Amino acid sequence: MNNSVGNTARLIGAGLRALLVLTVICGIIYPLAITGVAQALFNDKANGSEITSEGKVVGSELIGQTYNLPLKKGEETPAPDLRWFQPRPSNGLGSNSVNTQYKLILSGATNRSADNAELIQWVTDAKKAVVVDNKTKDYAVKPSEVPAEAVTSSGSGLDPQISPEYARLQVHRVAEKNHLNVQQVEKLVKDNTEGRTLGFMGEPRVNVLELNIALKALAKS
Repeated sequence: MNNSVGNTARLIGAGLRALLVLTVICGIIYPLAITGVAQALFNDKANGSEITSEGKVVGSELIGQTYNLPLKKGEETPAPDLRWFQPRPSNGLGSNSVNTQYKLILSGATNRSADNAELIQWVTDAKKAVVVDNKTKDYAVKPSEVPAEAVTSSGSGLDPQISPEYARLQVHRVAEKNHLNVQQVEKLVKDNTEGRTLGFMGEPRVNVLELNIALKALAKS
């Protein structure tokens, strides 16, 4: 009986010592070491890939934002502020933080199939809106020119980037609304276009927040 109690006590003691050692190693030493390496080698990414404008953090380069007008009485969704380049459609994006406080709402896809009647109507309405919104006195968009990401959200609903094609489609409207030369705005798009990762992965893309920050600076100059 005494031997049984002694053995049990030794096992419990060994288990508690192992728990203490593993807690210190895995719960304190390892996290601190990883945090230190991340801060030393990847400081920007470790802190959320923050984007600053005029000395203030206005968002992350990893999460998209919307650029809308204030919600009017009777509206269920706000109208886009056409002075700015617009991102992919999504109900999950936060508010425009170039001018207002950034706030994340949610993340997720619609999970509707390609033949879903509601999704088809959304895409159809979105394409019509892109054509109408980007029409100027000397420029018109053909429905066939509207890229897929202009009318569909990403899987996460938080995609911060659009294709250079969609950005260029918006150039004339943005130039007109901001009283800028079309060539100036085209150069902004070109300067803010990222190539494929390592030259072969992914597609060329434009971060909408960074592009709009550059647009804001140009409009002020």
